[in-house]
Amino acid sequence: MNIYELHEKTWRQLVERRERLPHALLLSGQRGIGKFALARAFAESLLCENPLPSRAACGACLACGWMAQGNHPDFRQVQPEALAEDDGEGGEGRESGGKKKPSQQITIDQVRALDDFLHVGTHRHGVRVVLLHPAEAMNRATANSLLKSLEEPAVDTLFLLISNEPERLLPTIRSRCQQLPVPLPEPSRAQAWLATAGVKDAARWLALAGGSPLLAAELGTGDERVLLDALVAELAKGGRIDPLAAAAALDRAVKAEKRPAPLKRVVEWGQKWFVDLILLRAGQAPRYFLAQADSLKDLAGRAELPTLLAFARKALQYRLQCEQPLNSRLFLEDFFLNYAALFEPVRDGHG
Repeated sequence: MNIYELHEKTWRQLVERRERLPHALLLSGQRGIGKFALARAFAESLLCENPLPSRAACGACLACGWMAQGNHPDFRQVQPEALAEDDGEGGEGRESGGKKKPSQQITIDQVRALDDFLHVGTHRHGVRVVLLHPAEAMNRATANSLLKSLEEPAVDTLFLLISNEPERLLPTIRSRCQQLPVPLPEPSRAQAWLATAGVKDAARWLALAGGSPLLAAELGTGDERVLLDALVAELAKGGRIDPLAAAAALDRAVKAEKRPAPLKRVVEWGQKWFVDLILLRAGQAPRYFLAQADSLKDLAGRAELPTLLAFARKALQYRLQCEQPLNSRLFLEDFFLNYAALFEPVRDGHG
């Protein structure tokens, strides 16, 4: 099953826009659902010289060959330096071998470098496409630089912006784009897609990924699981956790990660763990960690619901903090000390 079949409705909506292309299109949705792959496929179809009846690119013409080689003269892909390998959702980059850590932001120089590209004629006398992802990786200065191009669009040019968190974009950026939310695929369709990708126990990984099939594929094949397994091993200890030792273990895992934003991903997985704790404490079924349901149920019985809710709110602050320059070891120590405190009253009472 290809990306068009996984997102059949959204693909039809994109195809319908071919005849009257906007100057900017914003595809938004949950991380790991395939937004980038879908946008890239749409860009390829627009540049293809012999599109298929489905309007997908033929994969055989000269233009498709240039795209496959990464050197089509009418296409530019703008992304943070840290994303040396694309998953489309901002989570698969590899660090370079140099001493300078690659940027996790789209820089103003990258946007300014588009000027010459935007103000010369297209090579094949068709459309030119700029694919920018993830759009929330732009800081305010970069976004304002891009805004100039969106306010005075070049002829026959399409900006394709991809965003996991569109609410973080400047309102002026959003207002100048046609917005196309990309919904989660139906579970049955997502599981079928995962099965064709060779992922076993698809339902389990899809639940853990919150319904995002590409993220589920990462989990099912082990690419993302080293960091996740290290976190779950500590969280499952509940009140028996040693916060300082847990922080040291996770800090090693974070620093060993080659993909960008490992600390942010730790917090995101932690937030899902807290959601399941809250659900179980309220007498409902877990949503994400199905394989750890028994352990979570036991932990949920050892903490008070208001305390869990308060910590879930604090996790929102952790998520914002981890995107700033900080000492990861100290950050994780604070995180695990507060997590251990959730279970202290019950742990002491059994003590």
